Amino acid sequence: MTILSILIPVSLLLGAVGLAAFLWSIRSNQYDDMDGHANRILSDRYDDSPEG
Repeated sequence: MTILSILIPVSLLLGAVGLAAFLWSIRSNQYDDMDGHANRILSDRYDDSPEG
């Protein structure tokens, strides 16, 4: 039972760190370019394949 007194606070702390990282990524505009990758795959201009 004493292990629960360690694991519960640790899991809550890790959850809070994950939530803080997610909120930071939203506030720093990490998800702004939602259409860029969808349009980039249709264009030949962004071809990263090796030549040969």
